[in-house]
Amino acid sequence: MAKKATTGTAGNKKRINLALQGGGAHGAFAWGVLDRVLEEGNLEIEGIVGTSAGAMNAAVAAYGLCIGGNEGARKTLAEFWKKISDAAKNSPLQPTIWDKLFRPGSGSMEFSPGYIFSDAISRIFSPYQMNPMNINPLRDVLSSVIDFPAMHKSQAVKLFICASNVMTGKIRVFDQTDVTVDAVLASACLPFMFQAVEIDGEFFWDGGYMGNPPLYPLIYHTKCDDVLIVQLNPIKIPELPTTAQAIMDRINTLSFNSSLMREMRAVHFVTKLIDGGFDDGGRLKRLLVHTVDAEDVLGKLGVSSKLNADWEFLMYLFELGRTRAGDFLEQHYDKINVESSTRLEDKFL
Repeated sequence: MAKKATTGTAGNKKRINLALQGGGAHGAFAWGVLDRVLEEGNLEIEGIVGTSAGAMNAAVAAYGLCIGGNEGARKTLAEFWKKISDAAKNSPLQPTIWDKLFRPGSGSMEFSPGYIFSDAISRIFSPYQMNPMNINPLRDVLSSVIDFPAMHKSQAVKLFICASNVMTGKIRVFDQTDVTVDAVLASACLPFMFQAVEIDGEFFWDGGYMGNPPLYPLIYHTKCDDVLIVQLNPIKIPELPTTAQAIMDRINTLSFNSSLMREMRAVHFVTKLIDGGFDDGGRLKRLLVHTVDAEDVLGKLGVSSKLNADWEFLMYLFELGRTRAGDFLEQHYDKINVESSTRLEDKFL
């Protein structure tokens, strides 16, 4: 692991909330960011909100904080991602030697017969036809890592994960008192891969369609004004998509970023009102926004890489996340609890 940078002053703890985007295997980048943030002894996490892969990272981190503080969260996250990779060894979705030779570091599986077949067949048959028993290996991994009843009793961190209600089109936010393995799977339920997850008679798909991630649970249910957004879906991309897969991937990233972009516009509007002297009798809350991303790297990775759980690729993303988080802490630590380090006008508007 990268050497820890020294930030802050001993005893001068700062509080922060985390907002974790989804993005399949690219969630290993967020794992790296979390690992570096948790390593920083002067940062205290009050709340975490996550969607899809971000929901998994959020739930695993929250449980780790519950049983062992920051170090417990780091160990639990590492255990989770290793089990993800081990479970994926039984999957036909494997990068080939040609993928690694011709596109090193890209995580591409475009030469993989398993990926090519799976991608083609998913355009014809639904998961209800292809997977009638509704087998999802993520269920076993999550259940082996997280003791959900124990997490429900914990007050170590405020946890929020979201899923999209298929029938009503509304967002459902679960908190640490009612997060179950089904809730996490619902948040990560891609409808072309898995059957909708039923919870209390309602059916849910991936939360990214309605909030990736939603920020309002942190605004209304935590005291901390700072939120660190760990961004996986690039807002800007380096070149025009021209292949069918690249076009579909860009459509998905635009869709999955749309809710965050809308919330950022609202945050910017409220900030302007507060700066102008209007806070609605103290009811308006100033949000201090920070971001860690790797758009320059993740924006170049193909859609197939989001399904690549090869350990070498996951560790590449993990180390990238640690590096980017370390850069953020080195450059912006003093701004936490003071001011935003991200200019909303430049990044989101």
